[in-house]
Amino acid sequence: MEYHLKPLGKVCAGTGKLLMPGSVCLSVVVDDGTDLKRLDFSREGWKGPPPGTMAQWQCVVPTPIEIKKKLLDPNALMSYFEQLTEDANPVHERLRYILAILLMHKRRLREDGLRTAGDDEFLQFTSTQGEGSFEVRNFHLTDEEVTELQETLNAHMAANTGGFEQEAA
Repeated sequence: MEYHLKPLGKVCAGTGKLLMPGSVCLSVVVDDGTDLKRLDFSREGWKGPPPGTMAQWQCVVPTPIEIKKKLLDPNALMSYFEQLTEDANPVHERLRYILAILLMHKRRLREDGLRTAGDDEFLQFTSTQGEGSFEVRNFHLTDEEVTELQETLNAHMAANTGGFEQEAA
């Protein structure tokens, strides 16, 4: 079984204050009964392991690495979107949704309508440069889910195109 935990957070789970670069951070993995979650604490916010703690460790909050980034290239985005469409892997459906929204904002896709099938909604798009028509499940994602998927997208684009930064969807 694979577990995916978020990287070191930016805010102390105990105090709500920013975790400062160079400071000691106490991290835990907590089983809340439905999911495993990572929580990060400053020394000030640490009151001992919270209930359900499965693991804990100490680390130093790293200094952010400033990387010069370029905005996402609509052609690279479209290429990745088409690749995910061809693969038709259900695991990538949420990422396709984010890409479709970004491509719509960049005017590479035009929304043509909405199709409902049972409880599912599908956004229908047409490419503005002749790549075709596409249908993407409408996930109604939370802000947290959007942020997580944007980080995944940014990591993919950085690995494949030399580092890009996307605008918020």
